[in-house]
Amino acid sequence: MDFQSLGLIDPLLRAVAEQGYDRPSPIQAQAIPAVLGGSDVMAAAQTGTGKTAGFTLPLLQRLEPGKPAASRQVRALVLTPTRELAAQVGESVAEYGKYLPALRSAVVFGGVNINPQINRLRGGVDVLVATPGRLLDLYQQKAMSFDQLEILVLDEADRMLDMGFIHDIRKVLRLLPKQRQTLMFSATFSNEIRTLAKTLVRSPKEIDISPRNSTAERVRQWVVTVDKRHKAALLTHLIGEQQWFQVLVFTRTKHGANRLAKQLESAGIEAVAIHGNKSQNARTRALAGFKSGDVRALVATDIAARGLDIDQLPQVVNFDLPNVAEDYVHRIGRTGRAGADGEAVSLVSGEDQKLLKGIERLIKQPIERRQVTNFEPPAVADIPDEREPRSRPNGSRSGSRSGPRSDGASPNKSGQRRSAPRGADGKPAPRRRRRRGGGGGGGGQRSGNGGNRASRG
Repeated sequence: MDFQSLGLIDPLLRAVAEQGYDRPSPIQAQAIPAVLGGSDVMAAAQTGTGKTAGFTLPLLQRLEPGKPAASRQVRALVLTPTRELAAQVGESVAEYGKYLPALRSAVVFGGVNINPQINRLRGGVDVLVATPGRLLDLYQQKAMSFDQLEILVLDEADRMLDMGFIHDIRKVLRLLPKQRQTLMFSATFSNEIRTLAKTLVRSPKEIDISPRNSTAERVRQWVVTVDKRHKAALLTHLIGEQQWFQVLVFTRTKHGANRLAKQLESAGIEAVAIHGNKSQNARTRALAGFKSGDVRALVATDIAARGLDIDQLPQVVNFDLPNVAEDYVHRIGRTGRAGADGEAVSLVSGEDQKLLKGIERLIKQPIERRQVTNFEPPAVADIPDEREPRSRPNGSRSGSRSGPRSDGASPNKSGQRRSAPRGADGKPAPRRRRRRGGGGGGGGQRSGNGGNRASRG
């Protein structure tokens, strides 16, 4: 089967050929005819299998013969969860639509000046790619209207729900005409997505190319066990020994991404961090440098997991395992795309074992374990347990306060027992009651920090 057999028009076939594709992927082979036929579609396939072209190509063909968008009007809306994914989809629309000059497109997202976006929408656009928040901002400023809307696409719908966009999505849906074609494309379809779909699509054609939460077959996965303190040194070693010249590294936190990028830089490896706290210009520069080869290691958080599209990306490293097992599938889906081979390496310490088992249960396969010389984790018996109580005389527990003794002795600061003061008759002397404050029964507060000690608990 080739693209021509799917019913695509010549301008689109020419653009596809220039991109180097001659045969459609399985998701494209099923989705393109369904969209061209006017059906609502729910399509699930692994990351990197060509979902973007699966909706972009037929969307452009359906818009091509229609009336161009009027001022401030939008004919097709594509919603994405992240800025990077919006930019990627926008590039695909421009590339595949290059021989359809009558169709105008635009990409809008937050983190950049809104005024150029308002100006771009003033003349109307046939295809608008947007993140939900910026779309609502522009609508509130009357920069657009949806009276002419024909097609709605939710790209990576499950990720939008994971990122808490459900309320924004519902707000957007209330602005759109009821009569439209709706397409939902995603890596997975959770129960929450199916519940949302019931309010969006009408008698949809369901397309499920791969088993849910499966990983790409051409991605070689392995795990290196290592002490947590030595992860950065191990990654530096692997990049040099394995001669990785383009590696995408995932961390769990923004601070961790920044710290790791600095550690790699100090080891002589060109690295840069990309995450939600970075400005859009900084994120764009980082991604451009990574694609061009100027940056050897791109350190990212999961916010970028769905928005990065790098052709022939050879390696992905999980410096930290994700808290959500499904994110592992999305992360390693950045490599092994479009039939190419890929490699996914996870650096796993003792505290990551529970997360690793959860991932293996999800993907229904064990991941190969390896060890690297000089980075073997210490044996369990060699690891001191800080919670283990130290031995103390009289069988008392470490760290606990000893109660009063029958002989009246109490512990001093060094932990040793001291005898209570005794009177002339040898009996324990009665304790004096400390007077508080300046006298009178007012209980005046002591000066300095000591007087506030009780109130602070």
